[in-house]
Amino acid sequence: MDTLSYKTVSANKATAQKEWVVVDATDQVLGRMCTKVAKLLRGKYKPSFTPNVDCGDNVIIINADKVQLTGNKWDGRTYIRYTGFPGGQREMTPRQMLDKGADHLLRKVVKGMLPKTRLGAKLIDNLYVFAGAEHNMQAQKPKTIDINTLK
Repeated sequence: MDTLSYKTVSANKATAQKEWVVVDATDQVLGRMCTKVAKLLRGKYKPSFTPNVDCGDNVIIINADKVQLTGNKWDGRTYIRYTGFPGGQREMTPRQMLDKGADHLLRKVVKGMLPKTRLGAKLIDNLYVFAGAEHNMQAQKPKTIDINTLK
């Protein structure tokens, strides 16, 4: 048996094959969609996945204002942050975050699903969120994918 043919190939910055993809968030459940987007950003759907390298795709989310939440989560769930000052605990509901801007809600959810490292901070920069159906990334020639076909 030739053992040289069974070498593990690790991707690096030069060999990573990054693509641009468009995801339509119309009537998608927020958490289920964002887990798949986080996996796309990480590159976990690619056979050349390497955990310590940015080998994921650049993801464009359109119609982010039409995302859905089940149950009473629009007003029942709270996202808490702390300013660092006494009495500085702040709460926001998903509805308030969506009113502030559709990208605020989706970025917070996807960022929570990425690694809490320097690589995770770089990966969130590969996410582009637009509230409407139009985006300004046509020059990259992104391909549209159906997020429901991914596992």
